[in-house]
Amino acid sequence: MFSHVFFHNQKDDGKWSFSFVTIAFFLVACFSSAQTQPTPAPEPGTGIEGVITVGPTHGGPARVGVPDSKPLANATFIVEHDKGVVTSFATDDQGRFRISLTPGHYTVSARDKQPKVGRYGPFDVDVVADQMTKVAWYCDSGRR
Repeated sequence: MFSHVFFHNQKDDGKWSFSFVTIAFFLVACFSSAQTQPTPAPEPGTGIEGVITVGPTHGGPARVGVPDSKPLANATFIVEHDKGVVTSFATDDQGRFRISLTPGHYTVSARDKQPKVGRYGPFDVDVVADQMTKVAWYCDSGRR
């Protein structure tokens, strides 16, 4: 029925079919331009990797032969840039992590960690295309 009205009206010599096609094209163009553009996917081999340690691990003065820091195991961090949170990651049991990111400037800090003492970021890092930026970040536990 719909096609009969628009495509088989012989009195208009195809004016209806032309109008229908024009309107359909216009609607498709509007809907496709209204869709948001996806965030660019990180390039393989582009991002940050490293280890995060925390210390001092005990109060009082440093002792010879006694480690004063340890890997920050299984800690969750958020990655932000100027437009807000980009992603998050967790360190492994040795404090290591690797995360793919698009090139740019980022700030990394511990998520949900609002200690009264200590400092768990923020850490600034610049990511360069086709390169894993290596970092070794130290968090201050606040113990003295």
